[in-house]
Amino acid sequence: MKLCGVSILVVALVLGGCVSKPPEPDNPYFAPVPPQAYQPPAPVNGSIYNAATSMNLYGDGRASRVGDIITIVLSERTQSSKSAETDIDKSSGFDLPQPTIFGNALSAFGNPINASFESDSEFESEGTSDMSNSLSGNITVTVHEVRPNGTLLVRGEKWLTLNQGDEYIRVSGILRERDIGPDNTVASTRLADARISYSGTGAVHNSNVTGWLGKFFLSPLWLF
Repeated sequence: MKLCGVSILVVALVLGGCVSKPPEPDNPYFAPVPPQAYQPPAPVNGSIYNAATSMNLYGDGRASRVGDIITIVLSERTQSSKSAETDIDKSSGFDLPQPTIFGNALSAFGNPINASFESDSEFESEGTSDMSNSLSGNITVTVHEVRPNGTLLVRGEKWLTLNQGDEYIRVSGILRERDIGPDNTVASTRLADARISYSGTGAVHNSNVTGWLGKFFLSPLWLF
C-alpha cells in the first residue's frame, strides 16, 4: 500500500511538471524592430532634401522598409470533418482426425487420439470528428526583414487586458509588397508561411483547459 501511494505521488509530480507555462507579453520574438540606421549625408547648403524622410518619386507610401508598420486584417475560417469506420471479422479452425495404422484406429489408454480447434474474433469501431473555427479582427505589425526577392517578413503581437485575464494575438508571415493596400493593410490570407495564434490567460482561459489529472485519465497511460 505504501509503495502504491509513493507511485501515485511520483506520477502526480511528473504530470504537474508537464503543465505548460502560460504566455507572457513583450515576447522579444514579436517585439517591433526599429528602422535601420542611416548615415546622415553631408549638409548641402541651399537644399531642403533629407535622406531620412526621402520617398520614391513614384512611390505611394506603402510599407517597404524595416521598421514600417502594416495592419493585418484577420479573416480566417477553417472547417473540417472526418469519419472512420472499421469492421474486422476473423475465424479459424482445424480438425485432426483419429490416425489409423493398417486399418486399426490408434488410441491412448483406451481413449481416441483426435483433436479439433475453432476460434472466432470480431472487432468494430466507429469515430467522427467535426471542427469549425473563425477569427476576425485587425492587428498592426512591423516589417522585420526585407528579403532579396522583395518580400517582407512581418511579425507582431497584441495584448488585451480584460477583467478576467488577458487575451493576445500573435501574427508572423511573409507577404509581397504588391499585396499591401494603399492604406497599408493586407488580408491575412495573403500571408505566406503564416503563424497566427489567439489565446489568453486568466480565469476564463483556465476554465477551458483540462487539468493534469484529467489529461492523465484521457491519455493512453490510463489502462481502463
